[in-house]
Amino acid sequence: MPKVSVLNQAGTSVGEIELNEAIFGIVPNESVLFEALVQQRASLRQGNHKVKTRSEVAGGGRKPWRQKGTGRARQGSIRSPQWRGGGIVFGPAPRSYSYKLPKKVRRLALLSALSTKVREEDVIVLEGLTFNAPKTKEFIKVLADLSVNRKALIVTADLDETVALSARNIPGISVVTASGINVLDLIGHDKLIMTKAAVQKIEEVLG
Repeated sequence: MPKVSVLNQAGTSVGEIELNEAIFGIVPNESVLFEALVQQRASLRQGNHKVKTRSEVAGGGRKPWRQKGTGRARQGSIRSPQWRGGGIVFGPAPRSYSYKLPKKVRRLALLSALSTKVREEDVIVLEGLTFNAPKTKEFIKVLADLSVNRKALIVTADLDETVALSARNIPGISVVTASGINVLDLIGHDKLIMTKAAVQKIEEVLG
């Protein structure tokens, strides 16, 4: 089983924790990780792109010239697609890009992302993470004591508004709960910082 040191907020080691090998020690499946990333990013797309068809473009109600006798090609409207300023044929319309992956695929992708972080030694486990009041300065000090100077994902067992408010103004730092952990956040951050309680909750849910 993979072992990780447990640190306090001052960055001092206070013990060790054994991580569940079935969750944090599997061989990462890169193809499944890629599928999960594509699915999550697709679900984030707004899909509100829109162009006007010939029926929606203003003007063009009158036939530009008579049908026969002019020597020119017959035209019914100056807003037909072949005209400059006309409607667009088969252009983009509002749609949803989201789709679902099978539950087992999503689970494997999450386990692969967690195991990748452990393999690359980018996991920090904290004994606890508490603040008396929302203070960004105090959170920055904790990160400095932990030698974290890159993008980091903070995972707490439950929603802690004090922690969330303290971290929200720090660039590259995101806070999620153990139940809200996802592949996109894990891959998008260099460091994974979890509280001991969050680790236990993840192992309960995924174990």
